[in-house]
Amino acid sequence: MAHGRTKNPLSDRTIVLPRATRPGSFTALMTLYESNFVRLGALLDGPLAEGDRYVSAPVGDHPLHLTVEEVCRYTTTLHMTYYFDAPAGPVADPDVTVRLYHDARLVEAMGCAALRRHKAVKHLDIRTGSQLNRRWARNVMLNKWLEYCADLGHRFRRQPRICDPVVADTCDG
Repeated sequence: MAHGRTKNPLSDRTIVLPRATRPGSFTALMTLYESNFVRLGALLDGPLAEGDRYVSAPVGDHPLHLTVEEVCRYTTTLHMTYYFDAPAGPVADPDVTVRLYHDARLVEAMGCAALRRHKAVKHLDIRTGSQLNRRWARNVMLNKWLEYCADLGHRFRRQPRICDPVVADTCDG
């Protein structure tokens, strides 16, 4: 494939709509959440623990940062972003908070910064409209971004914990 992209091994093409749906409808939004679950799952490698931080840095794209904010019985909340250099310091963009619903197998973009600099998502506006329209726009943006990340080869792989002998509680055992 062009630009060193890899084919996504998981596909959301198996998601079947119960009936014809209108883009932006509640039914279509739930289907989009299912697609987000599949696409995010393609980037993750195993279970997540609260406080975990990952960086994926394939050739051809900026390092992508993922932080596990909260892990509960039925949900996990993540923060995903790129960091861009700016005169006032690093700028997080697109700066998305996502929630995984484990039992329902859904992923929802809960929040997203209004200012986006990355070319893959810069044109999407998530600030206007009804609650449903804002959720639709946020989650379309997340869906496209997750597909873009998978195409570029982003993967969040579990790394062994690094032991810092100066800080005893960071060592296993």
